[in-house]
Amino acid sequence: MSAKNGTPHSEALDLVVVGGGVAGLVAALCAATEGDVLVLTKGPLLSSNSQLAQGGIAAAVADDDSPELHAEDTIRTGRGLCRRSAVSVLTEEAPARIRDLVELGVEFDEGFGLEGGHSRRRVVHAGGAATGDRVARLLAERVLAHPRIQVAEGERMLSLWFTDERCVGVVTDRRAVAARATLVATGGAAALWQRTTNPPGALGEGMTAAYRAGVGLADLEFVQFHPTTLVDSSLLLSEALRGEGALLLDEHGERFTDELAPRDVVAREIAARGTALLDLRAIDRARFPGLMGSLAEEGYDPAATPIPVAPAAHYSVGGILTDLDGRSELAGLYAAGECAATGVHGANRLASNSLLECLVFGRRAALAALAEPGLPARLPKASVPAAAEPVTAALRRGLWEDCGLIRDAAGLERLQSAPHLLTRLIAESALTREESRGSHFRIDFPAESEAFERHVVLRPGAEPVLETWP
Repeated sequence: MSAKNGTPHSEALDLVVVGGGVAGLVAALCAATEGDVLVLTKGPLLSSNSQLAQGGIAAAVADDDSPELHAEDTIRTGRGLCRRSAVSVLTEEAPARIRDLVELGVEFDEGFGLEGGHSRRRVVHAGGAATGDRVARLLAERVLAHPRIQVAEGERMLSLWFTDERCVGVVTDRRAVAARATLVATGGAAALWQRTTNPPGALGEGMTAAYRAGVGLADLEFVQFHPTTLVDSSLLLSEALRGEGALLLDEHGERFTDELAPRDVVAREIAARGTALLDLRAIDRARFPGLMGSLAEEGYDPAATPIPVAPAAHYSVGGILTDLDGRSELAGLYAAGECAATGVHGANRLASNSLLECLVFGRRAALAALAEPGLPARLPKASVPAAAEPVTAALRRGLWEDCGLIRDAAGLERLQSAPHLLTRLIAESALTREESRGSHFRIDFPAESEAFERHVVLRPGAEPVLETWP
């Protein structure tokens, strides 16, 4: 399975998947129908962002809905930057991907949820706010039971293994692993911010590894901040609560915003007040038993008192530049899920399109990866990368203060001297986009500009470029 450096390698895997979230698990199951797969996770298999996803999965499966309406909502939320071909793939394949989950054994709740930016009730839930956990657990069970899938938990990718022409596998903290195709499904980077909904490991390491292999990264400036996270906690209070009637109140008990406006709008409205109160008293709290239990554990009684909430870094819109089948700019290297940038989200992700993206593009990437040619008889020596850059409290505080909900040139320039590559790249992208659009807000450029109806792409050794994607 693995190769000795500079010597003929034994039989290579068909696919190595880095990451154990929904995108990686779906890809592994799809590829294992025809090939041998290894799934690498730096932590326990069930510790991904996917498992924490509360909102649900958006799909046009109701009688009054259609993929075209779903696409319109996605494009409107993306503020002129969605790649329309990617949106079409996402919304047209969505109903089939929900059917796949049902066939695997996911039991969805009755009815459909309404979330911000959606013109229809189209969000399917499992266990109320436990959708990500239910889906990720079932997929993990199927992966662990599959005879053609190996799982290596607690094994960390240090770098990609590549030649001048293609990716040939990965280098981990234990070995070099050769594979005809490599899929990076490592999730986003929102744990780089001081206040976040993400687990500590969501540091964008897959993006950094791809960049160091010469691959372009796109749209890094677009980081979505979830509006309603419990104050002094990483506990996210799902948008589904607002879809069912929960209200946002100011310190005087008055509503101050449209609870179902796009997330960037609601987040800035709350941040302008410091904190806000989420009033859950009027909703059917029995629909969200896990979430209500978590609030009780934190000492809150949602039946009696509104809950203090504030925004937190939640979702990386940008990442590794790919086509609609997950191919990166390096042959043999694929990316899917939150670490990828297909352009499907534009400048601001529509609620509950994230798990859907994992299902759709994880599957497409796996099917495309199966067509990769075999590896050469001899592989180059797998280089040992430099030590990982530390993510310190000061770094996370700097990103929160200088590249948070509201940004300006002075703060972003400070971050360009950060001792952390991905932080510098995020700041460079945000400096390049001299406008405010979606989840990127520049106080020194507060309006949208037609000149920036393009994507900021960063490649090693080159200046940032603005690209229009077909």
